Amino acid sequence: MRLACKRFLNDLMRSKLEPDYPYEWDQSKAKEHLDFYPLFTQHVKGKLAGEPIEVEPWQGFIVGNLFGWVHRETRLRRYRIAYNEVARKNSKSTLSSGIGLYMTALDGEGGAEVYSAATTRDQARIVFNDAQQMVKKSKALSKVFGVHQRNIHHLASGSKFEPLSADANTLDGLNVHCGIIDELHAHQKRDVYDVIETATGAREQPLIFVITTAGFNKLGVCYELREYAMKVLRGVVDDDSFFAAIFTLDEDDDWRDESVWMKANPNLGKSKKWDDMRRLAKKAKEMPTARNNFLTKHLNIWVNAASAWMNAEKWAELPEFKVTHSSWPCWIGLDLSSKLDITALIALFRNGENYAFKCKFFLPEETIITKTQTIANLYQTWCDLGFLELTEGNVIDHEAVKESIREWGASYNVQAVCFDPWNATQLATELLAEGVPMVEVHQSVKNLSEAMKECEALTYSGRIAKEVNQCMDWMISNVTCVEDRNGNVFPRKEHRDNKIDGPVALFTALSRALLNDVAYNPYEDDDYEVLIL
Repeated sequence: MRLACKRFLNDLMRSKLEPDYPYEWDQSKAKEHLDFYPLFTQHVKGKLAGEPIEVEPWQGFIVGNLFGWVHRETRLRRYRIAYNEVARKNSKSTLSSGIGLYMTALDGEGGAEVYSAATTRDQARIVFNDAQQMVKKSKALSKVFGVHQRNIHHLASGSKFEPLSADANTLDGLNVHCGIIDELHAHQKRDVYDVIETATGAREQPLIFVITTAGFNKLGVCYELREYAMKVLRGVVDDDSFFAAIFTLDEDDDWRDESVWMKANPNLGKSKKWDDMRRLAKKAKEMPTARNNFLTKHLNIWVNAASAWMNAEKWAELPEFKVTHSSWPCWIGLDLSSKLDITALIALFRNGENYAFKCKFFLPEETIITKTQTIANLYQTWCDLGFLELTEGNVIDHEAVKESIREWGASYNVQAVCFDPWNATQLATELLAEGVPMVEVHQSVKNLSEAMKECEALTYSGRIAKEVNQCMDWMISNVTCVEDRNGNVFPRKEHRDNKIDGPVALFTALSRALLNDVAYNPYEDDDYEVLIL
């Protein structure tokens, strides 16, 4: 938000000092839209129902920017896409409904098509239903709008405002003047956003108004748009048509500190209550399973999974590990991909009651081409940093995997190479013939449950060290925990692209290590010193 405000002030200065700057601030246009709320709309829910809507300063900043900036010559609006991210219960729907009604009747657009779009019909109707109630409660608006169950229309201009859900049969032939996309973080696919964006081409000054909270899918269209918004705000990308306002905590903020909550909740103390925030925060502190939901929904912080298994803070605090003792007992966990995805190798070492591990990941180079820009950029970054190894072609190179296993076998005291036989039988047979101790470990609840629990306990106690690998850290954050009625747990992932191959390979190795009571003698190590006191 500091960057958004700085951008506004810089642009305002440029419009005054640079004659060739193409845009200018028209305060009368901004005021016209801001006045629309208290003059014509009323609150439709809660204790304020029936009272005029007074625009809060943070809302005024968004609305003023969208409708106040115009092109010097054409007088058309500057901004065509607006990305707005704020925590729940901050009157997002109220703001969106007012924009939808204004764009339908008062924007001077003949035959305007305005849509409230979402993944489901019920979600799409949230903004639309509020707009319906605003019309019904206002004598002035009732005179110019007609209201049906799924349609608000303005006869004088032949315009309409309707809800739109992710149904392929309803997404064709649109001519969008304004698309309000609600809770974009929940969109598993990009269909709705792409259709709305491409359907604005025939309009002179269309507006795509995205308003959302943070979510769990960092590989989806919402996070992709957020990343673009950050680049625009930071000046990395020059896009005068893109507006962004993101209300969230700063990286160094402690989410338990009440004084920072306002950053993500500009309406805290008004539409959102302090008592409710405190109650939810207390629950998040006491119940790790509720923490991610509190962080995303109420503090607008992106995380990778709705019910993340591992405490990210504890994982980040683990000591760094470098292999120095080759005589420590070692178990290698292998999670071999079928063809196109990441293959993971984990070397797990035991030193008495403590553990340490190192990672190696393989990926067919042509797989990157098939991924979204966000995940492709991640993969390429990890390749550049040495955390991910690309193999030639479009399928996993088994020879590269076998060579790494051979190298580790020659360097470490390998007790077993643990693998799931589902798609690794041939590779295992070839290595077994070479004398490599291959052991089948089926990826079942029976084998992985105890290992997951032990890995969590080791992490919380700090008794496991990890080799630095950003790819592994990302995968750990993707792991969600499925628990059955008997208390057994099993790793899952929320989305297809949220890979967990590394953690699964770690659990596979640990499950075998827990079965082997290998006696450990520290004096058999290559590196030790004897101190005589």
